[in-house]
Amino acid sequence: MAETDKKAKVINKSGTLKMTDETAAKKDIKDIAGKKMDRKNRRDRVKADVAPKEFDEITIAVDRVSRTVAGGRRMRFKALVAIGNHKNKVGVGVAKGNDVTTAVAKATSKAKKSMITFNMDGETICHEVRTKVTGADVLMKPAAPGTGIIAGGTVRSIMGLTGVKNLISKSLGSTNKVNIAYAVIEGLKQQVSRKDWNGAKSAAKAEKPAAKKETK
Repeated sequence: MAETDKKAKVINKSGTLKMTDETAAKKDIKDIAGKKMDRKNRRDRVKADVAPKEFDEITIAVDRVSRTVAGGRRMRFKALVAIGNHKNKVGVGVAKGNDVTTAVAKATSKAKKSMITFNMDGETICHEVRTKVTGADVLMKPAAPGTGIIAGGTVRSIMGLTGVKNLISKSLGSTNKVNIAYAVIEGLKQQVSRKDWNGAKSAAKAEKPAAKKETK
């Protein structure tokens, strides 16, 4: 009789053979790529995936574009992506790809490289600003607490990734989403902190001598 027949076989209720504990312990588990997986770190891997992201991203628009070549039309996709940390850092990127996934990935990478840091006054912008980028003309005004973000789709999407909670905005020019997005970024770049305004330093100096006289 063969040695394999002498060993006890473990059979499930359904009648199929089941591996013994020794065989299961020796067997290597591999992922889709064929790499060996370590059972001990499975829980750690899940915890790492659940960790909060530093930056949040949103896909504002995905358009299909075509280009006429010798063999006919070449279809591609263009993605507009915004990224921010829900504070005072935000960026916008535009890229093209053969499919939607590639276009979004490229646009996200561009948005990360072009991130800016802008000044804020509490939960709103520091002052009114109007910016023009090609045909887009965007007006943004600070608002009182509790107002919320009163803006169109593109401006609202970008502001949702920042720490700005109160804003009044109006698009006065083109409806092109890419141009509007870049106009918003340009407007945030131009934000000057209240302490750096013209006359703010001279007013602060004038207040200091008055305070000294009162103490005397």
